Order: sequence, then C-alpha cells, then structure tokens
Amino acid sequence: MPLMNLEDPADRILGKILLRNAETNPDQRFLLAGNRAYSYGETNQLANAYARAFSELGVRQGDTVAFLMKTCVDFVFATFGVMKLGAIWVPTNTDYKGTWLKDTLDDSRGRVLVIDEGLLPRFTALDGDFSFRHVLVNGDRPAADIGIPCSTMAEAIAQGGSEPDQSEIRYGDTAAVLWTSGTTGRSKGVMQSHNAWVRAAISGGVTTKTADDDVIYCCLPMYNSAAWVANVYRALVYGIPVAIDQEFSASTFWERCKHYSATQIFTLGAMHMFLWNAPERPGDHDHSVRHASMVPIPDNLIQPMKDRFGLSTIDQGYGQSEAMGIFQRMDDGSQTWAPGCLGDVLPGIEVALLDDDDRKVAAGQVGEFCARPTEPYVLFNGYFHNPEATVRAYSNLWYHTGDLGKQDDHGNYYFVDRKADFIRYKGRNISSFAVEAAVNAHPAVVQSAAHGIVSEELEAEAEVKVCAVLKQGASLNAEELARFINDNAPYFFVPRYIEFLDSLPSTPTGRVQKFKLRDRGVTPQTWDGKKEGFRVRR
Repeated sequence: MPLMNLEDPADRILGKILLRNAETNPDQRFLLAGNRAYSYGETNQLANAYARAFSELGVRQGDTVAFLMKTCVDFVFATFGVMKLGAIWVPTNTDYKGTWLKDTLDDSRGRVLVIDEGLLPRFTALDGDFSFRHVLVNGDRPAADIGIPCSTMAEAIAQGGSEPDQSEIRYGDTAAVLWTSGTTGRSKGVMQSHNAWVRAAISGGVTTKTADDDVIYCCLPMYNSAAWVANVYRALVYGIPVAIDQEFSASTFWERCKHYSATQIFTLGAMHMFLWNAPERPGDHDHSVRHASMVPIPDNLIQPMKDRFGLSTIDQGYGQSEAMGIFQRMDDGSQTWAPGCLGDVLPGIEVALLDDDDRKVAAGQVGEFCARPTEPYVLFNGYFHNPEATVRAYSNLWYHTGDLGKQDDHGNYYFVDRKADFIRYKGRNISSFAVEAAVNAHPAVVQSAAHGIVSEELEAEAEVKVCAVLKQGASLNAEELARFINDNAPYFFVPRYIEFLDSLPSTPTGRVQKFKLRDRGVTPQTWDGKKEGFRVRR
C-alpha cells in the first residue's frame, strides 16, 4: 500500500495510524520476529490489550511508563498501548547498571516499569525510592517479593481490550522520552512528539523510495531513536513489514536479512564498519537487500560497499534525537555529491551556521549547526523535567545542536566536529573529526578518537592526543603512525600524544564517549612525541 495521507495534523498520532492500518489492511504483515509474523490487525489488538492493562494500573494521559527491555516485538506492542492512552513511554539503556541505571529510572518518573525477566536482578539490586507503583515482567514472575506489586506481561494482556478513545490526543503531544547517548556526560531526556516521529519517518521513506514490497530489517536497541524512526515507524506510515532481531551480529547479519527477505537496512556508528571489516565471503551479496542507510559512512567506502554487498543505493543523514532528520543524502548515481558533504536539508526545518553571537558565518568559516522549524512540532518538545537544559539549548529562537560545520561556495554543508571536541592549539582550530579521518586511513587502524590534552603552556589551549585501535593481527608503533599522518595530512594534525587501546569507550550504538578519554588523559602507556624527540615535517 502507498504512504497514507497524513496531511491532516489530527491524523499524525501513532496509535491512530496503527488503527487505520488495522482497519484498512488488517491481514498485512507488520512485525516479523524469527518465524512469527504479526499482522497490523493483530498488533492493534495486542496494543489495545496493553492499553487496558496500563489503564487498570492507573496510567493516565501525560503519565510516563518506563521500559528496561531488549529489542523485541513485545516492546512495540506495549509502547503502542501506552500511546493509545495519551501516556508517554520512556526506554532505558539496557547496558546501564548501578548508579547510571538508578538515576535514569529515577528521572523517568514512571508509574509502571516494564522490564525483562533477565534484567530484573539489576533493578532489585538498586537502593532507591522509585516512583513505580507496579512492575510488569516480560517473562516469569519473580520468586521473591521485590517490594512493588508485580505481574507478567502475559497476565496483563490475557483479557484483551477494546479500542481506547484517542480523541483528546494531539499531534504535538509528547509520545516518548528518549535519553541522549551520554557521549558528553549524563543523559538528558528528549521529549519527542507524535508529529516529530511521523515527520521523520516520512522523510526517511521518501529519501529511500520506500515501496509496497519493501521489508525493513531492524537490529538496533530500542532505547535508540533510529530503531523507531527509521524502522518501526517508517514501516507503520507505509503499511509494510519490519523484521526485528534482538541484537546486531556482524557474522549473521546478511543471513538474517535473507531469512526475512529484507530489502532495507539501517546501520549506525560502527555497525557497517564491522560488516566491512569482516572476512569477505562468496555469499556477501546473497540476500534481497537493495538499500542501506549507513550513518555515517566514509565517501571512499560507498561504492566498494555497494559492490561487495550488492546494494543498489546507500543513504546517510545527519540529525539528533532533538531534531530527527536535518540533512539527508542519497547515493544512487543520480547526482554527484561533493566529498564529505551532508546532503540536502530536509523539509520542515531551517538550518544556519551561527557564531557565538548567533550571527551567520561566511562560506568556508566554521559555525555551529542551528535549526528552527518551519512547521509545528518538528523539533523536540524540550528536555524532560529539565527546563534549565532546554533554555540552554535555545538562543534567539534557534536550537543549537552543539555540532560545528561549514558551508562551501556551492551551498554544500559539511560536518566539522562536536563543539566540545574542537581542539584549539597555537591559535589554530583543529577538527578531531578530520584528525581521526587521517589516522583511520592507515591500513592497520580500525578505529580512532582524537581529543585535546590541556597545554602545559596555556590552559585555554590543548594539544592533540589520538587513541587508536588496531586491526586484529596488525602491528604498528606510535612513531610510525605519527609519520604516516605527517606524510598524508596537514602537519598540525600530527598528535603529540598517541596511545593504542584494545577498544574505545563507547555507547552501545558505537558512539565514542570522548569525555572518558579526556578523563583518562596521559597515561604511562601514552607515547609523547615531544619527549621522544619526534620532529614534524612542515
């Protein structure tokens, strides 16, 4: 079926879109998991059962329900049940434990906690006075009393449920709160409206030319916005299936795509690099995938990735949980993109590069990416119970992304760096992103991160440190890497400090947590080019 008409804002409510699919095409497959397929009609019935269960547990419009679950179809059913009540679902990173888990669950202010049986011990080990009045377990009920009334998800939906009244829900209402990745410190809860989800899902579908016969494959964690906007909700607005596996595996990825007859995939961060670095096999293109969204992917790998895995098109984009979908770029051969450019600004948003005084910078100059909507409810609704952070994110009606970029004379936009990661030394601004590209060009390096070490000469400046991870079996010393950078990049990219690590600290979706590397600083294992007498050639 074609993309449904959602021009009327009253229709841009996720629970209503599910109901509309269930009414117009109830037998169409929606959620695929293993060998099981759930139709739109069946999904809607299960969502209604969850809505009744949550309502009986006291969940009302505007309340929050916290989720600590790994990726699965039950997660989807339950969130639709929450949204049909006008309530808000709040997923939590399943890798969190201890203080991080306690703080995030506390901050969710949930009336109900929905949790995997296997993660329950992690919750019960926490010492805290939570807001939860009930716990729903995905699995068996715990043997011991956990101090909060508890039942299973199976028990909760056994009675089914009728269609809830959604007439009081508005398209600008917050549907979910997803936490920022925590790459720069403690996560903030991003309030995302029904319309923000729908607008971004439609934009992605238009870019990827989503068709009636498409099947989307998802193996992203469901505490990540991309799992929903580029997978579940894109399938929803187009009335097509989405296949869901609990986790990503580079060794079985293409086999899983073949199992589901998937035609579209979405990989984030290092996921596609793991696919690329896996040993080549004759069956690398033995699957049905035609299109891949890979965010981000180096320009020099786009065509080789297509050739190796038999992909017709690859797209990538730039956005944040606060602004889902700012730029989109499709590499389908119809146009030639300038190397490294981000692509086109998506509808519904205006973008500018601004200086610290919110004045637009000239072409070629570095400024901060800032955005403002040209339609209602395109950006986030603010940070959950954190008005101070919301105020800090805006200035002169512009949302400030915290990312730096520049624009060339032809109007192309380029990402430069995170504002917090931009390194200033001896009057020169150095992009950690560009330094990493120079390091990663070495055939022995699989991943790297560049950051600043406060200068001994001036506290306001920093010298460059690179932390690098080598490919399995590769051999490389710091001086060799420094000379390679000197031979192939601007001399000021050569780091004073180099350290080889087994892995970089990162979020579960592969985003490097540079604040942990900055906290690590210079260690006994760090090579110091200045002390070693390394001479940079200019």
